[in-house]
Amino acid sequence: MEHRRRQHSERLTRARRAGIATAGIAGLVVPLTVSLATAAPAQAASCTTSTGPYQKKVEKFLGRPVDGKQSAADCKATRAFQAKHGITPTIGYAGPVTWGVMDLMNKQKAAGKTPNKAKKCPTNKGRIACVDLTRQLSWIQDGKKLVYGPVPVRTGRDGYETRTGLKKIYWKHKNHVSTIYDVPMPYSQFFDGGQAFHSANLSMWNPPGSHGCVNMTSKDAAAYWSRLKTGDDVYVYGRKPGT
Repeated sequence: MEHRRRQHSERLTRARRAGIATAGIAGLVVPLTVSLATAAPAQAASCTTSTGPYQKKVEKFLGRPVDGKQSAADCKATRAFQAKHGITPTIGYAGPVTWGVMDLMNKQKAAGKTPNKAKKCPTNKGRIACVDLTRQLSWIQDGKKLVYGPVPVRTGRDGYETRTGLKKIYWKHKNHVSTIYDVPMPYSQFFDGGQAFHSANLSMWNPPGSHGCVNMTSKDAAAYWSRLKTGDDVYVYGRKPGT
């Protein structure tokens, strides 16, 4: 009799434990289901419905209907632009950073084939590489003749500004790796301490900027490498927006 009581008691204990285990699993599953259900709206909301202060200008730049009101299509187009150029947050908001990049692109385009129209880069030095920080443009000229460019560049961010003035290329290292940041700097041509022309594997309009070097696309960096030599002049002038 006592043996049967113990067996009955053990069966009840096992049943209670099974119930607790089942409840525990259910407790984990239910919140997970709820969190998955709420995740979708949160993801959908990542595309903002808010109209930005530069809405009309952004719409015009992107070739969208210019009505000054945010739409799903406006947001999608703006987000694609932001993602392409590393602008965060990527939510499709027509804010100052996004418009600042677009405005810079417009100014670069306006330079056309006369980047030195204002004659700010010396024309009495022979072959010289010019860097206009204000427009984030660079080109190579020989006297008044345009040799290469202009091309968009990515210069130093606030606190790491590319230093202005007349300099000379003093060292070239094709497969350089930064000893400070441990990152590749292909086609490096140093002209001021650790500051150099070199290629960078990102958008030239990616904010906030470099740590002082003049970033270029691989194509442009290779072109500069083949056209410039040690001792050639470099002239940096202007001021990068946001610095």
